[in-house]
Amino acid sequence: MSNKEVKSVNYGLEKIFEGAQDFLPLLGTDYVEFYVGNAKQAAHFYKTAFGFQSLAYKGLETGSKDTVSYVLIQDKIRLVLTSPLNSKSPINDHIVKHGDGVKIIALWVDDAKSAYKETTKRGAKSYMEPRIETDEEGEVIKAGIYTYGETVHIFIERKNYHGAFLPGFREWKSDYNPKTIGLKYIDHMVGNVGWGQMNVWVAWYEKVMGFENFLSFDDKQIHTEYSALMSKVMSNGNGRIKFPINEPAKAAKKSQIEEYLDFYEGAGVQHIAVATDDIISTVSQLKANGIEFLPPPPQAYYDDIPNRLGEHRDMMKEDIGELQKLSIMVDADEEGYLLQIFTKPIEDRPTLFFEIIQRMGAKGFGAGNFKALFESIEREQANRGTL
Repeated sequence: MSNKEVKSVNYGLEKIFEGAQDFLPLLGTDYVEFYVGNAKQAAHFYKTAFGFQSLAYKGLETGSKDTVSYVLIQDKIRLVLTSPLNSKSPINDHIVKHGDGVKIIALWVDDAKSAYKETTKRGAKSYMEPRIETDEEGEVIKAGIYTYGETVHIFIERKNYHGAFLPGFREWKSDYNPKTIGLKYIDHMVGNVGWGQMNVWVAWYEKVMGFENFLSFDDKQIHTEYSALMSKVMSNGNGRIKFPINEPAKAAKKSQIEEYLDFYEGAGVQHIAVATDDIISTVSQLKANGIEFLPPPPQAYYDDIPNRLGEHRDMMKEDIGELQKLSIMVDADEEGYLLQIFTKPIEDRPTLFFEIIQRMGAKGFGAGNFKALFESIEREQANRGTL
């Protein structure tokens, strides 16, 4: 990332923290819910491969006749995997169209009714009016709005609840809980939208949710010989929620964003970036558990890491040879450096994937890695015949 880009990031962050609108205070990401074809098997995958552990369950045994959900946890990350239990469920339509993917990004708030009121009066389309759900452990207030595509934000107010997860769920006790792999929290979540729609959704997040656009990339910055895209990073007032938004750009061949839109059949969540304090250990365990990552950058990329780090080269603790062995990439800005790596798509459709990121002071998103990253993705696209 150039000094100009870094200054833009820092200025944007200062603007967010000092002057962002406060009508929608968000405390963090409460959970991410996937609609999947077989929640039981998906839960086993995320436990075995990603080191998640059992938290809560809802299904026939708890009185849920239409859907089944398994809740997984790792540190501050909660994933909900939901499947329909009959052909009449509208969840089937979502899965048939999109495949397995993210439906709900749940946001933790102190006042769900206020969050719903403030966002809908600013133009948000309602998904769920505020409702109170109760059980013997207390009450939770939920409300929801639609965002891009069929993706939903649900506001969760849980200050008066003491159960394992939400009313209607029971504690999920399992003899199989693999060792966690060091995933800490969701750093950011990236949405892909269609041609000419990025600025539409940037404006939506600004108006409806009071977010700020603190970093932008155009097709001159994010391109290779064959493909290009544009991206803008949106953040809420306290910086805990970050939603980069991508759209395709004209280029010689089909970009990764176009490929996603084709196979997901619309806008949706492209990837979830999860943070770790020890990326070498985390990635080593993921590889041992069978997770596949994008092909490594060329030798010249790793030879150039000391130059890329600049003034931060002396603070870097990781061995470059070990990073190269694991295909981990490095980038830096004025605040520090970061390490990141991207999985291959985790579904049969080339749609959703995960990013593993470790921040060592850097606040950017690895702009210096874009070219190497997209060339790696293009090699995968070529293998799939979709470039």
